[in-house]
Amino acid sequence: MAEKPELGELIEKVIRVNRVAKVVKGGRRFSFSALVVVGDGNGRVGLGNGKANEVTEAIRKAVESASREMQRIKIEGTTIPHQVIGEFGAGRVLMKPASQGHGIIAAGPVRAVMEAAGVADISVKCLGSRNPQNLVRSTFAGFNSLRSFTDVARARGKKVEELRGT
Repeated sequence: MAEKPELGELIEKVIRVNRVAKVVKGGRRFSFSALVVVGDGNGRVGLGNGKANEVTEAIRKAVESASREMQRIKIEGTTIPHQVIGEFGAGRVLMKPASQGHGIIAAGPVRAVMEAAGVADISVKCLGSRNPQNLVRSTFAGFNSLRSFTDVARARGKKVEELRGT
């Protein structure tokens, strides 16, 4: 289990670095794009894309973009409150909450998002596209459709204990 980062410290996960070639008169000119996830390990996570002529510069731009775009996700303990399917393009991600100590069962790009967000126990199945960009964006779409027990209880006019069945 990874330690929680210090206050103000962010977890940066590089998901993919893509090399793009442009053919010009003298040969090929290469540039790079980077897909990065940044999180605080405590329910805040962001996604960023960066493009530059050097890998390090592309990653720096992506981290900067991801830090600006950070959003809070709903977490109940160490997992998500309920099962959800996130969709983006052809990518679909089925996320199921798991009991304490289960761990993260997920593919590479989605695992990086979960680790950065601070979700420790979850089962994830990638449906449809295996493209890292689509998988990460569909994971974020799933996060956006999550609702906490308190939100649902307030909307229904009930107590949280009634919803949980305890």
